[in-house]
Amino acid sequence: MIHSSYYKPRIFSVKGDVEPAEIDRAQTIDPTVSLNREKVEEIGRDGVVGYLKKSPTVAYRLTQLEYGNIEFWQKLVNTSTLGADGQTEIALSDFKTPYFDICAYLTDDSGTFRGTVLYPALRTSGFSINIGDPQAMVERSFDFVGESAIIWQGDNEYYIYQKKEVETGDLDSADAINITFGSGADFEQVPELDPDNAGVYFYRIVRVRDGESTELTSADYSYSAPTLTIDDCEVGDVIKLWYSSSDAPDTQFTLNDSDVEGILGDSVSIYLYIPATGKPSSSDYIYRLQSVTLDVRFDREDVREIGNKEVVSRGIRNSTVTATLGRILEQFTVEEVLRGEVADYGKIDVEKLSDEVALIIKVFEDNTKTTFKYGFKATGLTATELRGGAGINEYVKEDNSLEGENLIISADATVIGI
Repeated sequence: MIHSSYYKPRIFSVKGDVEPAEIDRAQTIDPTVSLNREKVEEIGRDGVVGYLKKSPTVAYRLTQLEYGNIEFWQKLVNTSTLGADGQTEIALSDFKTPYFDICAYLTDDSGTFRGTVLYPALRTSGFSINIGDPQAMVERSFDFVGESAIIWQGDNEYYIYQKKEVETGDLDSADAINITFGSGADFEQVPELDPDNAGVYFYRIVRVRDGESTELTSADYSYSAPTLTIDDCEVGDVIKLWYSSSDAPDTQFTLNDSDVEGILGDSVSIYLYIPATGKPSSSDYIYRLQSVTLDVRFDREDVREIGNKEVVSRGIRNSTVTATLGRILEQFTVEEVLRGEVADYGKIDVEKLSDEVALIIKVFEDNTKTTFKYGFKATGLTATELRGGAGINEYVKEDNSLEGENLIISADATVIGI
């Protein structure tokens, strides 16, 4: 049997010069594969003609403990910096076209390696940050979508990633490079033949040139063991290779003992303000909060074409950001902010609540709040629901729901704004 202790998840960004990483602090991993097989029947036949096999649909849900590291967010948007194109933030638009593989290396209780389960070309369809109560662990959950799931086993049991940077002297007279595999070669892990595809040894090859990533086709390279020849290369290109092998990768899973184990609700600060009134300050801090949920959903449009079973273009039609603040009712501070008025303003008419509210969530290493890790800033929020009530022997509670379309993520406190 395979215990979760030996289920080692890893993420590979497909686009960009981005290194893979283990998935830290994972609590639940729940992929579901729908095979989408359509039964065909006909008049005059007792029974089925057969089944049409459409592309599978993969729904992959991951829940992590918050541990104050922005690295995983970077992998999702295929960047090695804080944000796309060297910016200091990740915006919702940065999730449009990036895609990534998630695999898990599987070892049983006796220490025998059993294979690799792979979910390739996933895209982000949503994520959420949840603080269930003031002493609860902060959790972040992600939803990914894809069209494929593969189990590599036997001679193909390991999923391998390699990277080659083209340097001066690597090019031959035809501007091609040669990459060798085996003991003492460029890479020790030797590609194995894909059992389903004659002559195919590489699952994917990507060339990154001047920040642009291109998936190469069989017309762009050739393989004659132990040498892979890739045409049309330039100095500075980065060649990324994925393939299966009977040889173990150099890294399967690296334990993260440098970041904190997890972060509690007492290590988070929440601010609510209206940008038109000025920059946020300590007076915009929200007290008496009992729960906070920040949820982002993407209405994806990942396009196919007639004559091709693969997704050929990736995009997001629109994004929805929903924030829900639950608190014990003591003062009407939140309602005053939503109304855009000062404390103790005499009348709060719900029809006059602002639709330009900003919410900031700052995540710190611990409850001393001396080490800022990263944060979220949602702008253009409008109140969608005010819910409050009382029960016997309970304090009165109030829930406020806000909705918008804009969010940034950053490890730079000046970008977050406070």
